[in-house]
Amino acid sequence: MSIPANSSYPAGGTWFDTLRRSYVDVTPVSSNDNAIPTTDFLEAAESLTTLFDVLGSMAFNPVKSDMIGNIKKVRDRQLASPANSETLQSLVLNERKAKKHTASEGLLWLVRGLDFTSQALRHNLSHPKEELSTSFRAAYTQTLKPHHSFVVKPIFSAAMSATPYKKDFMAKMGEDQSQIDAEMEKWLGALEKQVGILKEFLSRKEAKW
Repeated sequence: MSIPANSSYPAGGTWFDTLRRSYVDVTPVSSNDNAIPTTDFLEAAESLTTLFDVLGSMAFNPVKSDMIGNIKKVRDRQLASPANSETLQSLVLNERKAKKHTASEGLLWLVRGLDFTSQALRHNLSHPKEELSTSFRAAYTQTLKPHHSFVVKPIFSAAMSATPYKKDFMAKMGEDQSQIDAEMEKWLGALEKQVGILKEFLSRKEAKW
C-alpha cells in the first residue's frame, strides 16, 4: 500500500529530529540499579508513538492508543505520589507497598509495546531488503501476541498487515537513508537497553502483584 511522503521531518533532517525527547536522552543511573527517570522515559515513549502516525494506517490507531493509555497509567501514579516516583523502579515498588498495581501493570504493558516496536525495527534494520510487514509480524509473534486475548489478536494482526512498503515508510522518515540508519541505530540501541533493564526489573518478585 503506497503512502505519499509528507513533511514528517525537517528539511535535511529525519523523523528523529521531531521527537520531544529521544531515548538517547534518557540516562539510566548505573549506580542506582539502573534506575530510569520517570519523566524522561514517559516523554520518550510519547514521542515514540508518533512513529505510528508515520506508518500511516488507521489500523495502527489501536496500537498507539494502547501505548498512550499505559503511559497515562504510569503518569497518573507519578502525579499522585511524585516524591516516590522519580524513577520507574521506585514508582513500582512504592505502588506495591500501597497494595496497588494499576501503574505497575501499565508499565508492564508499555514495556511489552516498546519491546514489540524495538524488535520490529531491529529486525528490519538487520534485514535491509525485508518488507516492514514481515518484520512487524515476527516481532508481534515474539512479544505481544502471547499475552493478547483472542479478541485483541485480530486487531493487532490487522495492523501488522497494514504496514506500508518500506520505501514509502523511509521516504517519510527522511531523505538520506544512511542518515536515517545512523539515527535509528543510536535511538534503537538506547531503547533496547532500557527495555532490557525494565523487563529484568519487572520479572523480580518485589515488582510482581
